Amino acid sequence: MIFDTSIPEMKKKAINRIKHLLDKKAKIEVLEKKKNRTYSQNNYLHLILGWYALEYGDMLEEIKQEHFKKIVNPDIFKTEFINYQTGEVRDRWKSSAELNTEEMSLATERFRDYSIRTLNLYLPEPKDLVHLDEIKNQLEQYHNKIYL
Repeated sequence: MIFDTSIPEMKKKAINRIKHLLDKKAKIEVLEKKKNRTYSQNNYLHLILGWYALEYGDMLEEIKQEHFKKIVNPDIFKTEFINYQTGEVRDRWKSSAELNTEEMSLATERFRDYSIRTLNLYLPEPKDLVHLDEIKNQLEQYHNKIYL
């Protein structure tokens, strides 16, 4: 976990964690984390989807597929293919990795609007690094990282 030691609460948690590991005689590594200048579009997307999933009470993958792709952005993600065995036309949902920069920006902006409308949940803009770091810290508190 990353601890922001400029916040007294987080500093205390960091000290307690290190003490615990020292008591266990564990091998540890302490690193200084430099501030990110930006988040990549993909990292940003997963942070806001994770935050939404946590607040909504569902798994990240479910939110990504059902809400982000199917409800908010079907015009960007939905494609079709023909089953070569049956000739049946079937739906296929693109991966976000297949999008270009403009499509990804449009999709995330729409999702931010959707989040406000459905949950009254503000999702920070990509340039709001302080808020995004807070979200990342909150999500990392879940040991299995189901929201990241």
